[in-house]
Amino acid sequence: MGCGTSSKKGNKSKKENTDIIMSSINLVTSASFITEHSRDLMIKAALVIQNWYRRYRARLRVRQHYALAIFQSIEYSDEQGQMQLSSFFSFMLENYTKTNNEDSALVTRIFDNTRRESQIKDRDDFLGLIEVPDSYDGPRLQFPLTFTDIHILLQAFKQQQILHAHYVLEVLFEARKVLKQMPNFSHVKTFPAKEITICGDLHGKLDDLMLIFYKNGLPSENNPYVFNGDFVDRGNNSMEILMILLVCFLVYPSDLHLNRGNHEDFMMNLRYGFTKEILQKYKLHGRKILQVLEEVYTWLPIGTIIDNEILVIHGGISESTDLNTLHQLQRNKMKSVLMPPVLGNQETGEKRNKSASNYVEPRKVEPDKTPSEDLTKQEWEQIVDILWSDPRGKKGCYPNTSRGGGCYFGPDVTSKVLSKNQLKMLIRSHECKPDGYEVSHDGKVITVFSASNYYEEGSNRGAYIRLSYGTMPQFFQYQVTSTSCLNPLHQRMNAMESSAFKILKEKMISRKTDLINAFELRDHSRSGRISLAEWAFSMENILGLNLPWRSLSSHLVTIDSSGSVDYMSSFDDIRIEKPTKDMKSNLTETMYRYRSDLKIIFNIIDSDQSGLISMDEFRTMWKLFNAHYKAHIDDSQIDELASIVDFNKDGNIDFNEFLKAFYVVHKYDKPGTSLA
Repeated sequence: MGCGTSSKKGNKSKKENTDIIMSSINLVTSASFITEHSRDLMIKAALVIQNWYRRYRARLRVRQHYALAIFQSIEYSDEQGQMQLSSFFSFMLENYTKTNNEDSALVTRIFDNTRRESQIKDRDDFLGLIEVPDSYDGPRLQFPLTFTDIHILLQAFKQQQILHAHYVLEVLFEARKVLKQMPNFSHVKTFPAKEITICGDLHGKLDDLMLIFYKNGLPSENNPYVFNGDFVDRGNNSMEILMILLVCFLVYPSDLHLNRGNHEDFMMNLRYGFTKEILQKYKLHGRKILQVLEEVYTWLPIGTIIDNEILVIHGGISESTDLNTLHQLQRNKMKSVLMPPVLGNQETGEKRNKSASNYVEPRKVEPDKTPSEDLTKQEWEQIVDILWSDPRGKKGCYPNTSRGGGCYFGPDVTSKVLSKNQLKMLIRSHECKPDGYEVSHDGKVITVFSASNYYEEGSNRGAYIRLSYGTMPQFFQYQVTSTSCLNPLHQRMNAMESSAFKILKEKMISRKTDLINAFELRDHSRSGRISLAEWAFSMENILGLNLPWRSLSSHLVTIDSSGSVDYMSSFDDIRIEKPTKDMKSNLTETMYRYRSDLKIIFNIIDSDQSGLISMDEFRTMWKLFNAHYKAHIDDSQIDELASIVDFNKDGNIDFNEFLKAFYVVHKYDKPGTSLA
């Protein structure tokens, strides 16, 4: 686990450092053998050191703030791209009947694979053919599960052992059976003598979960927990976290509560890593695990209500949030946020209220489907809002433009929804916070995030909350660190800062052509230089990232003594590799920019998991993608590209390998300079 630190009700390290300095001053002033003049000089020297240290810490905080802003802006931009896939799928269903048969066949394949009804009828169909060999030396579980199995699993995962696929599937089947019996919202009672612990996003970070259990104790009848979604994706140990939580849930179904997050979604897992993790760890039975897991997700409760006063949901609320609707809808029909509901013709013309989330226009009913197979438009919107929304200080409810799903809700919306439902507080997660938690909306909204070092080591602390009836929430912070915790603070900050600027430059190079066009539009004299204000405006306008571009400029571009920006220097130390030298820039950048979206679509089309896509499918997929995303790629370029990437000329393309050919190369790292 490395060296872990924790603290209650805030970080005491800054106060402790100040106390050390003041203690030194007191020691100096109390020494009888020092003259009054020497004592004065030493006090002045100590105060100079103290002031220097305070300024040093302040500069580091500014640098950390900027680095976190970069990480978060790009994270939300990626999520926005993921949500845009929903619009793409809607576009295909609305338009494929107008296209030729080849396009129709491909679209039908996509939706047969993504909207399939679960065919998991009998667990024996899966488990009967998967035996645990005598040679297996990993953890062995005994059903029905007991506390002993929790202990066995934790010890095995500490030793980096892999749980056999047979046990994984058995846990998933057992969890599905119990989850099916649960309501949409778990109702929990606390007492002054019985607290409950609430944890936020873990995102596959096993060390954080282990540290929480070490500091706070394992789940039990006397130590209940709520885990508020986003157990998986991004981190390397999502499977281990999921298995621990589900085994604990099966042992203590009334005392461990699991809320669904926006990453408990099979389409999200395709982009953010959990699907890949499963297929790597379970090469033989990974597809079976994914199929069962997809259904388990749909049965997770969507929230927890504590003492009839505190609402715990993953994302947030909107002004139209209706707990009565959320209590009654059939939550298992929400297969994925990226697949909006199929609706009747009478609803296709309805527009979503502009104050709510960035809703995608619904599709028409397919001839062979009935509306009962899906949530209604209103129900779908309700779930999207509670999984994706974020609080903001501005009043009202308006589209969540950063993420592309859910809404931003202000303090007035919080007060209205809580008052309407006789609630006092909303506890949610969904957003990384530097201190692991944040209190907003006059104390009525608490954000808790439990994955420390979420972006990079040192980027943030994790936290959990303990509360009981009639008491104020208690916040517990911690941070898991590796051997690099021995490095000086400035060295750790430099590493985090360097990582942030690398991913920002990758975002810039993916829009190189568009950025150059924007720069040249303002470079009337064709000097290759524009003002810093013009450069910053172009960067924000093209990239759509709300960042302090002027403050970041010294890391991204060359600025002369007069303050003019050499805008082509933005791309000096970075380039996109490509399969062939003569590929046009706009095609290269488009392939790189949308590589994650294209890979998801490819993996859906590749229903037999052959790893191959035909030339015709490649052309058709690109033409559909191009038509919706308006990437401005000529059909002739697509045909030429298809021919080039069929390396062995067998009429098929290894699309995953092809996409790996598009990657960013950083020629060198610029010497780190402080942002403050």
